[in-house]
Amino acid sequence: MSAEPVGRTRESTPSSRRRRARSPSPARADGLRRVVIERVQPEIDAGRFAVKRTVGEAVEVSAHVHADGHDVLVAVLRYRPGSEGDVRPWAETPMEPLGNDEWRASFRVDEVGRYEYTIEAWVDPFLSWRHEVAVKARAGLDVSTELTEGGALVTNAAARCKGSDPAATGDREQLEEKARVLGGDTGQAARVNAATDDALLELMMRHADRSVATVYDRVLTVVVDRERARFGAWYEMFPRSWGPDPTRSATFREAEAHLRNVAALGFDIVYLPPVHPIGTSFRKGRGNRLVAEPGDPGSPWAIGSARGGHKAVEPGLGTLEDFDAFVAAARRLGLDVALDLACQCSPDHPYVTEHPEWFRRRPDGTIKYAENPPKRYEDIYSLDFGSAAWPTLWEELRDIVRFWIGHGVSIFRVDNPHTKPYRFWEWLIADIRRDHPDTIFLAEAFTRPTIMYHLAKLGFTQSYSYFTWRNTKAELENYFTELTTSEVREYFRPNLFANTPDILHAYLQQGGPAAFKVRLVLAATLGATYGIYSGFELCEDRAVPGTEEYQESEKYQIRRWDWDRPGHIKDLVATINRIRRENPALQFDRGLRFHEADNPELLCYSKTSPDGTNRVFVVINLDPRNAQHGQVCMPTPDLGISESSPYVVHDLLSDATFTWCGQWNYVRLEPTGVPAHILRVKAS
Repeated sequence: MSAEPVGRTRESTPSSRRRRARSPSPARADGLRRVVIERVQPEIDAGRFAVKRTVGEAVEVSAHVHADGHDVLVAVLRYRPGSEGDVRPWAETPMEPLGNDEWRASFRVDEVGRYEYTIEAWVDPFLSWRHEVAVKARAGLDVSTELTEGGALVTNAAARCKGSDPAATGDREQLEEKARVLGGDTGQAARVNAATDDALLELMMRHADRSVATVYDRVLTVVVDRERARFGAWYEMFPRSWGPDPTRSATFREAEAHLRNVAALGFDIVYLPPVHPIGTSFRKGRGNRLVAEPGDPGSPWAIGSARGGHKAVEPGLGTLEDFDAFVAAARRLGLDVALDLACQCSPDHPYVTEHPEWFRRRPDGTIKYAENPPKRYEDIYSLDFGSAAWPTLWEELRDIVRFWIGHGVSIFRVDNPHTKPYRFWEWLIADIRRDHPDTIFLAEAFTRPTIMYHLAKLGFTQSYSYFTWRNTKAELENYFTELTTSEVREYFRPNLFANTPDILHAYLQQGGPAAFKVRLVLAATLGATYGIYSGFELCEDRAVPGTEEYQESEKYQIRRWDWDRPGHIKDLVATINRIRRENPALQFDRGLRFHEADNPELLCYSKTSPDGTNRVFVVINLDPRNAQHGQVCMPTPDLGISESSPYVVHDLLSDATFTWCGQWNYVRLEPTGVPAHILRVKAS
C-alpha cells in the first residue's frame, strides 16, 4: 500500500472537499417554488415588533413579488384576528400589482387585540395559459392544442374540490363541464370563449393550485387598540388644588366639581399625578426647597408613607371609595381617568422595610436616592431592577397596575420609563393587555429618539414627543414629516402636550396669550392626541427665571386657580375640541401634509381623513408678537378646482367665509384675537 502524500490526509483531498461542500438534495416542493416575496411593509425590525392600529382602521400591506420567466403571478394577503390559543382561520384578499413587481392590498381590523398577517404567492398555470390562449386567438392562430391543455388544468382543479358540501359539489360539477367544453370538438371560437369566461376564472381562482406556493417566511403582527389610543384630548390636573379651601388639600369629592369644567371644554381624559400617600422624610418644600415648612404637602411623586404605598390613597384626598366616586363622576361626564404610574418610593414607603432587597444601597448601607444631574430627588428612592429579587419586584409592579384597573383606571401615564429595563415594560404591558386589552400606556420619556421609539415598539400605546421644543416653521415641518411619513408612524403615536408641570417653554413664558393660542392650535391640529396641564387655559406663564420650571410649582404646593381670571382662552379650547370631534381628518395623524407659504412665520398644512371625505386646512401665525401676512398655497388640483375658478373657504374658528381663487391666496393673521385659520372648502 502506497503511503499518503506528506502533509495531506485522505479527508483533505480536493475531491473530498468538493463532496463535503455539496448541499443535500432539495425537497421536491422547494425546488419548484419560484416566487420571491420581499420588502414587505409594514414590517418592524424583521417582524420582531408589531405595528399599531385602532379599531376600524385599515392595514395597508405592500411587497415586492416576482419570479423567473414571464408566467402570471397571483399574490394574496392573509390575515386573521387572535393569538396565543385564539388562532382563527386565515382570511384572504387579493393583492393588486402596481407595476415594477410591487403589490399591495389592505385589510380592516375590527376588534381590540392582536391580528396576524402574511403573504402567499404563486405562479399560476391557469392564468398563464389563459393569457397565452387569448393572445394567440386574437392573432388568428390555431390554439386547439392549448385548449386541450387547458381542459387538463380545469380537470385538475375539479379534483381539488374536496368535500361533499353543496358548494364544493357545485364547483366540481361546473369545472368538469368547463373541462369537457375545452377538450371537446366544438368550434375554436366557442372553446376560446369558454377559456376566457369570467365565471371559469372565478372558479379557478377559488381552487387555484397552490401546491408550490411561496409563503412569506414571517407572520407579522398588528396590535389593535380602542379609538382613545389614537384620538383624544388630555387634561392634567392636581386634584388637591381644586377645592374650596386653599390652605388644605381638596378631597376627591370636592375636586369632582372641576370635572364639569373639564368636560365642558371638550376633553376626553382627565389625567392625575400620583394619588398615593406622600412621604414626610426629606419632603420637598415650596419651590423644590430642601426643607419643607409645616403644611407643605410634598411632591406626589414621593410615594409612600405609614398610611400605605402604591395601592393606597393620600389621606388628604380621601379614601379609595372617594377615588371610585371620582372615577364614576368622570365617566358620567364622558371622561376617562388616567393615573400616573411612577415606579419609585419615598423613604417612608412600606416597601423600604418590607422589601429592602428591592433597593440599591451605598457602601455605608444607606439607600441611594434618585438623581437626574443636576437635579437631585432626596425624597425619592429608586427601585433596583438589577437586584436578585427582580422577579418579585416585577410581579408587585404588575399587581399595582391590576389594582388600579380594578378601580376603574384603564389609562396609565408612565413616569420615566426609559430609566427602567426594556424587558420589564415589554413583559408588563403584554401581561396586562392579555386580560385587559383596552388598557392604554403613555410613555413619559423625554430622551433620545432611539429610546423613545424602542419603548413604543415594546408596547407603549402613546408617547410624549419633542413637540414642546419645536417652535419654528422648519422645526415643525421636519419633525412632523418624520412622525407621519416614515416607518415611525407604524408604531409611535405622539401625544402632543403643550405644557406639563415640568415644562413651561420660553415661547409660552415670553409670548403672552397669543403664544398659548398658537401652541393650542398646533397641538390640537397637528396631532390626533394632545394635552394641556391645568393653567394653560388660563395662560399661566410665570416661570423661575432662566428655567422651564413654573413659579409656585404645583408639584410642591397647593395652588388656588381662579377659573374665570381675565385673559383665559377657555372658549378657544372648547371651540377647537368641538372642531376636532366634528372633523375626522383631525382624528388621525397619517393624513398630514404641509403646504407652501411665502412668509417663514406662516405655517400652512392640511389633514385628510382616511376615506378622503373630510379635509381641513390650517394656516397659523407662529409669531405671537406681530401680525404676519403673505400668500399661502391651497392644493386646488387635488380638490378638483381649476386655476381660474373661485371657491369659498369657511373658517371653523371664526365662522367667517372667504372667496379665494387659484392656488395662491392672501392671508393676514394678527396675534390678537385668534392667530390662525382652520378652513374647510365649502361645497359648490
